[in-house]
Amino acid sequence: MSSKWNSHGLPFLPGNTFQDVTKSAFHRPQTLEYKNGYALPRRPSVGIGHDPLLSDMLSQQEIDALSFEITDQTYGSLDQRVYEDFIPAHVALDKKLLRFFAYFSEDILYSPEEDYRVRPVVIYYYLEDDSMCIVEPAVKNSGLPQGKRLKRQRLPKNERGDHYQWKDLNVGMDLEVYGVKYRITDCDAFTSEFMASEGIVLNDPEPMPEDPYIKRRHVVQPSYTTPSAFDETYNFLSMDGKVDKFYYHKNSTLQQIWFSRRLPPELFVSRSSAPEG
Repeated sequence: MSSKWNSHGLPFLPGNTFQDVTKSAFHRPQTLEYKNGYALPRRPSVGIGHDPLLSDMLSQQEIDALSFEITDQTYGSLDQRVYEDFIPAHVALDKKLLRFFAYFSEDILYSPEEDYRVRPVVIYYYLEDDSMCIVEPAVKNSGLPQGKRLKRQRLPKNERGDHYQWKDLNVGMDLEVYGVKYRITDCDAFTSEFMASEGIVLNDPEPMPEDPYIKRRHVVQPSYTTPSAFDETYNFLSMDGKVDKFYYHKNSTLQQIWFSRRLPPELFVSRSSAPEG
């Protein structure tokens, strides 16, 4: 059996079979013969209608292998170097991001306690699709809406439609996004190693300025109430069980007769009192 259904490399499915309309021979080849008076089978050399046999046709893999059979005398030896397997960027850079630490200043109007406010943020850069997001860490009792300032997206770089790339970021630079200027002060260890591997020299890290209002809140305010020098709790714990005992003489006049008595009064030190009676 022979056919040309796979001559174009298409699967044997309805609609993929093409026939030669100019073909006129459709007879089957002879598979029997007589030799020395005996009937013997004979392997056909051609298929139906003189088509080539499927067993004689080269597979696509064999055809591809023939295209690389080039003589060394003409073109030299083949490259024997071992190349790494190709890995797409979205697979190689999956879940890898750069982290920069930054801050921005916010002017405060009509406030007698502060003129401006320093708000620290963390800038995340996703290498797989060049998107970025900006998150503001929560500060306890700040009274400000904090959290994610910008959701993950590609941030515009200029009015021409360009976007920020990882090559545009560095320590000690200003990053302006939607009218807000962020000052990058530092980055994490992975970001530093990645930039160094790509040939980018990072600037020296800068100290993160402290917000003046938050700094003033951490200072202990002085107390103007004069504390008492006598501590009842300390006196009770340290003097409990201790008793002072005094001896004295009491003179009394009765019928022109003088006499004296020796009385031993006791004083409880823990409560600074004398026994009753």
